[in-house]
Amino acid sequence: MELPFESAAQKRALLLAALAVLALLSFQSGRMWLADHRLHSDHIEVMKRGAALEPGYAEGWDRVGHRQQWDLENPDLEGALANYRRAVQVNPLSAHYWMDLASAQEAVGDTKQAREAFERARNVYPTSAEVEWNYGNLLLRQEDYSEGFAQIHSALIGNPQLLPLAISRTWRANRDVNLLLDQVLPANVDAYIEALDFFAANRQADAGMEVWKRLIGLGKPLALPRTFPFFEDLIAEERGADAVRVWKEALAAAGIPHNEPAGGSVVFNGDFSHEFENGGLGWRWSVLPGVAIDFDAAPPGFGARSVRIDFGGGRNTEVFQPAQFVAVEPSRRYRFHARIRTEGITTESGMRFLVFDPHQPKAERLLTENLAGSHPWTAVEGDIATGRETHFLCIQLNRNPSRLFDNKLSGTVWLTDISLVPAPAEIGQPTR
Repeated sequence: MELPFESAAQKRALLLAALAVLALLSFQSGRMWLADHRLHSDHIEVMKRGAALEPGYAEGWDRVGHRQQWDLENPDLEGALANYRRAVQVNPLSAHYWMDLASAQEAVGDTKQAREAFERARNVYPTSAEVEWNYGNLLLRQEDYSEGFAQIHSALIGNPQLLPLAISRTWRANRDVNLLLDQVLPANVDAYIEALDFFAANRQADAGMEVWKRLIGLGKPLALPRTFPFFEDLIAEERGADAVRVWKEALAAAGIPHNEPAGGSVVFNGDFSHEFENGGLGWRWSVLPGVAIDFDAAPPGFGARSVRIDFGGGRNTEVFQPAQFVAVEPSRRYRFHARIRTEGITTESGMRFLVFDPHQPKAERLLTENLAGSHPWTAVEGDIATGRETHFLCIQLNRNPSRLFDNKLSGTVWLTDISLVPAPAEIGQPTR
């Protein structure tokens, strides 16, 4: 649409007005650019000049205050407080600026004002997990545990990614696992598993057992591998009875059938009726180069299935699996039994079972007969006596590397019908 002008003078006036507006906008844009450029400087005095160029820009004052507070060489807390106050005066509706102000107030020892600043932040953004988290940590530092735990609990509802930090900080603030469970953690599987992992990593089996009770009490399905770090701690801390009970409960929660081993054996899945669990108190197997593993039917009366392990002949393979940790009683004799078959196992270093205490290097060991070449199904047996400090034994298929020049391992071995049964006799010298 064209505007009619009656004279050239009117046209010139309009052009001059447009140029004036353009010049003003250019000046303001230039000033804003210069202020922002200065605020990103590495020098505090330059940053201050940048904030002064745009006094109505709250972010500028906050940025200067942050630099003053956290300058490792020359911190200026009073200057930081002054600039944070300018930021909240310009923009009182920013929870971020109120939290920065609270941080500086706490740093100078004014905890009352720090709490008031956090309350302002909560009023501005009442559903902010960040505000609740930082406020909760302030309260914990002041040993106001009840309100601090409540704030952190609310933060976890909004942001579950804070779980690892929340567990660590609340535990170290007040080492009471029941307070952690009752007041901080949401009652769900993920939160309890995170707590289990934390306590397992810090060798706190007693606290872990309390978490486990809550976890099982939920009655929710549970993926078995998620429990494995906890089992590693129970094994490391020699908690045999706890490990057996937790294992049965974990299997039930994971929907894995569990039949008590026959004849009082302490070996789980000794007939290989189930797949390897690869953790806990189940059979463990990790990939070995040039080695394949599968299951075959077991001979009648020997169990549900047998494990077949094929060696490709390209390596002088050291074998230390399949393996299983079994909980045992101290100062007790046990009878080990297994059936093994070999076909074409090369070198003089064949297949055998090793039963030993994984925590006591000097404790008694059981090493069964060495089987190389080809053998039909053969029962291998032996006794082992546990020491006064023994709570776990490890059972593993074992083969040491050969010392021969032609030492590449090839052939096949089958395993089944594995048991470890406590003997009623008094402890004595084991047979070999």
